[in-house]
Parts: sequence; C-alpha cells; structure tokens
Amino acid sequence: MMTPNIKPRPETLEAVIIRFVGDSGDGMQLTGTQFSDTSAMFGNDIATFPNYPAEIRAPQGSLYGVSGFQVHIGSVEISTPGDEVDLLVAMNPAGLKTNLHAVKPGHTIIVDTDAFTKKNLEKAQYETNPLEDGSLANYRVIEVAMTSLTKEAVKDISGLDNKSITRTKNMFALGMVYWMYDRSLDHTIKFFNKKFKSKPEIIEANTKVLNTGFYFAETLELIPNAYTISPAKMESGTYRIIMGNTATAWGFLAAAEKANLELFLGSYPITPASDILHELVKHRHFGVKSLQAEDEIAGISSAIGASFAGNLAITTTSGPGLALKGEAIGLAMMLELPLVVVNVQRGGPSTGLPTKTEQSDLLQVLYGRNGESPVIVLAASTPANCFDYAYQAAKLTVEYMTPVILLTDGYIANGSAPWKIKSVKDMPEIKNNIVEEVTDNWHPYDRNDESLARNWAIPGTPGLEHRVGGLEKDRVSGNVSYVPENHEYMTKIRAEKIKRVQNCIPELTTEFAAKGDVLVVGWGGTYGSLHSAVKHIHGEGVRNIGYVHFNYINPLPKNTEKVLKQFKKILVCELNSGQLAKVLKSNFNGLDIVQFNKIQGLPFSNGELVEKFKQVLK
Repeated sequence: MMTPNIKPRPETLEAVIIRFVGDSGDGMQLTGTQFSDTSAMFGNDIATFPNYPAEIRAPQGSLYGVSGFQVHIGSVEISTPGDEVDLLVAMNPAGLKTNLHAVKPGHTIIVDTDAFTKKNLEKAQYETNPLEDGSLANYRVIEVAMTSLTKEAVKDISGLDNKSITRTKNMFALGMVYWMYDRSLDHTIKFFNKKFKSKPEIIEANTKVLNTGFYFAETLELIPNAYTISPAKMESGTYRIIMGNTATAWGFLAAAEKANLELFLGSYPITPASDILHELVKHRHFGVKSLQAEDEIAGISSAIGASFAGNLAITTTSGPGLALKGEAIGLAMMLELPLVVVNVQRGGPSTGLPTKTEQSDLLQVLYGRNGESPVIVLAASTPANCFDYAYQAAKLTVEYMTPVILLTDGYIANGSAPWKIKSVKDMPEIKNNIVEEVTDNWHPYDRNDESLARNWAIPGTPGLEHRVGGLEKDRVSGNVSYVPENHEYMTKIRAEKIKRVQNCIPELTTEFAAKGDVLVVGWGGTYGSLHSAVKHIHGEGVRNIGYVHFNYINPLPKNTEKVLKQFKKILVCELNSGQLAKVLKSNFNGLDIVQFNKIQGLPFSNGELVEKFKQVLK
C-alpha cells in the first residue's frame, strides 16, 4: 500500500516528549521504537526510556502490569527522555492512571475508549470513569475507539484470528501520532515487510491499520493541526539509533578486531544484560564464540578459561549475578588474566526491581571480593558511549592483564540515542602482552616496566609451560608460594598495577564552571539528567555551579582532588544511598560533600535536580 501523500502545514516545535502506555501485550515498546527510529532517520536528536514490568505477562489491565515507552525528540540537543510529557497515548485505564501525573496541563491525551470498560476501570481502581467525571478537564483528551476501528479496518483480510487483529491496534495509535508530528510511514512499512515476510496477512493488516490511524488523525476535528520538529544540528557523519546493550556488544566486536583476538562471551541470561548476549550471538561470522552457561559461575569460569587460551574474554550480568561471580573475579585477578565483566545494574537487593534502573552496585564492584582484590572499574554514561567504554574496558584489560568491570545500568542499556558510526581503523591501538618469542630466561610473571602487566603466555606453546591457580604465586616463577614477604609483595604489585592505569586515562574536566560554590558530581548513567539540569540552571543566569562526571572510578583520575577542591560544596547525585560519596570521603579529606540520592527505580527528573541545586546554592 502506498504511503499517504498528505502535506499538512505543520507548526514547528523545538522538541516534544511522547509516552506510549498500555498492557504488556499492547506492543508499546515496539510502537515507541518505531516512532524513535523514524524520527532518528528524519534527523532529530533522540533519547528514549522504555519502562516495563518484570513479570513475563502481568495480569491484563492491572496497575503494575503497565508497559510504557517514552521518547524525547528535538531539533536541539536532547540529553534525557524528559520529565513532563506533551502527548500521552493510553491504551487502557491502568495506563492512564499510572501516567496521568506526567502530562503537562493543557496538553494532549489519546485514549482507546473501547478499553474503558467497567471491568478494566475496576482493575485500575477507578471508582468512576475518568472520561466522564470531569477529572481530565485540564487536558485535551482525544477519545478514539481504536479497537473497534482496527477490527473494521482489517475485516476483509483473511487468515487473521481475533487475537492477531487486536494486537495491531498499537499501529492505529502510531499512525495517529505519525500524522500529528509530520512523520513518514515508510520506515515502519519496510519494517513490517522485513519482519513478517513469511506472513503476508500480518504485513497487510499492520500496514492497513497504520494508514487508517494516519487518515483518522487527519480528518479528526479534535486535532486542528500537525506539528513538526526540524532535524537537529549534529556533527557530520553517518548515524544510526542504538540501544546501550547493542552499543556495548559492538564495542567488544571492534576491540577484538583491533586487538587481533578472537572474542569469547560466557554468560548466563539475566535482566537487563541478556541483550548483549543476544546481540553477540548474531555475529559468529566475525569469529565470536558465545556460551550460554548453566549458571553465573560457569559463565565467568568459561570466560577465564577462554582468556587463558588467548581470547578477548567477557562475561555479562547484573547485580545478583555479579555477587555469584565474585570468587571467580578474584581468581582472574590472582591469575592476572584479561577479563571484562559487564554489570548492567538494576534495582536491588536480591531480585529487587529487575526491570528498573539503579546505581547500587558500586561498592560491590569495588570491594565485594575476599582479600586484597583490586580491579579496574569503568562506567558508561549514555547509550551511545557504551560502545566507547566497552572498547576501553577491552583495551585496559588486555594491556594491564587484570579484570575490568564495566558498569552500565538499565536506563542506558535499554535506552537509545543517535550514534555516529565509527571505523575500527580510527579506534585507539590495543597492545597485547602475548609472548611472541621464547627465551631461556622467560618467566610467567615477568612484568612490563611501565604498566606492571605480566606477559600473556598462551598454553600449548613449547617453552611457555607454567602453573596457574588461585594460590599465591611466586613473584617470578608463578609457582605456589607461602613466603610471607612474597605474598605482601604480590599484593602490593597488583594494587600498584591498577594505580598506574591513571597514566593512560583522561583527567577530569569540569563543565559550566571551573571553580565556584557548588560542583555537581555524577557517575555512570545519570549523565544526561545531571548535564541537562546544570545547563538549565546556567540558562537562568547562575554561574557559580559546575559539573563533573566520573567514567573512571578505579583508579580515579589523577587530578580528582585538585578539581574537587576548586568548589566550596560537592553535591554528589546518585541513584543509590550515597556510594560514590562514600568513596570520595574515604579518599579525600577536607571536602564539604552533600548528597542527593534517589532509590525509586527511576532516573532523576530535571525538575527535582534543579530544585536541589537551588537549595544547595542558598
């Protein structure tokens, strides 16, 4: 079917925030993703925030079963998915009730009136129908019988059961939103043809419903005009929209190619890290070897074995899985073998909030192992730079012969943003410590004078036979040693090796102000929220507040203390109870550290940050 050749005269907006909400089976993630991808192809800057329940299929119509997808698109720089939404598309009463608070007064809500039955209203704990009781008077409500109109649109298509027909109603909503914001249908129709190429009736149904929603919005008198958001001004290059987990996987692919090593992934599936495994499995043609292990310990142990055999080895997990991997991380540290452990943080403790975001694993990553067991710790801060920090984690683990833990979180792992496609030839060099020549005086724990990395002797090479294991090593031969002085020496040399990573990581740089009254400090996935909020307050004329963000946490950058002491107060903002604040307090004296913590499974909002900044500035 041809895309409608409709040319409205749209009103130009700088940015817009849209949220799609409904039951887990209503396809809100797909709807939001399609709108995001289409807008990215148009040239808008984008940030997204998928938000869905942990249950595989929560009870239909329940408040805790609501699945949502928020997208913020603009012709200007977009750092966050945004706070208050301009348009809410609610497919049922539960979606409306749990998300109404986020809609700006006077702005638009689209609802599927067919879903507002007595039964669904009761499930959503409504005593009266909000479409009739005046409680939505402050909003522009567009009532659409989406389910009925969807069924009418596909009634002539054979081979569809009632469930398949109902599942296409999300495309009706998407078609309406495409018209409202002057988007083309072409990308989504191409998606149908690719995804459902063996099911022509599904292609026809979804395409027809999408077009029906588009035309319905055009003729609906309640929508007087369309809007458009011009393309953003971005650095020239080829872009694609990318999710954080995908970017992480691709960063490892690039690192393996640059280092001329085969990539091995040994992992156990866990939310929200599993998509890294899913992505790497697709790339066997690049020599990727992947093992879906029977548990977390087997996953990391297989990766250690692959590293011993000369592979770039990684393992992926989330908080509970990281706890199980603790002993094996200590083993890799003791063996001094390269290994990257990706921890996609989620709400905890225990099973906690597996589909929600949090930053509560920092202290576990730094200290959650027996003995003196330091490792390198990095934290990505945006969906796009998950690629860069995965690459950097691989570079550091190979060059320093020690485990690296890469922290991301559910917010940036599942979120998406435009990413400028890079060429491997332009990426930084990765030098490995593999022994190329066997000499008479070779020893397995000979070290590089600069990095203190030991050499990487690949088993099976004549003349490189040596012992490995979890017992303490002799400083030269690698044989088991119980000599007290040797143990102390090896403990200190392993710690010094981590410290020397400071020599090759960038120093901290502040934004907005180099000195002043307040320095806002963040780490990991809070970057977009914090940067946007400090930018907002600077826009109001406040100039005595700066911002700094940590991506390297162990070791901390060399100039950390110098930067922090340029400000009277240090405001550390974290999605936990204050874990980085504890680290900074233990490392640096004389700092006035103030904490702002949020532990709700949600990212910071711009409004709450700006309010806190103003409070601290007083």
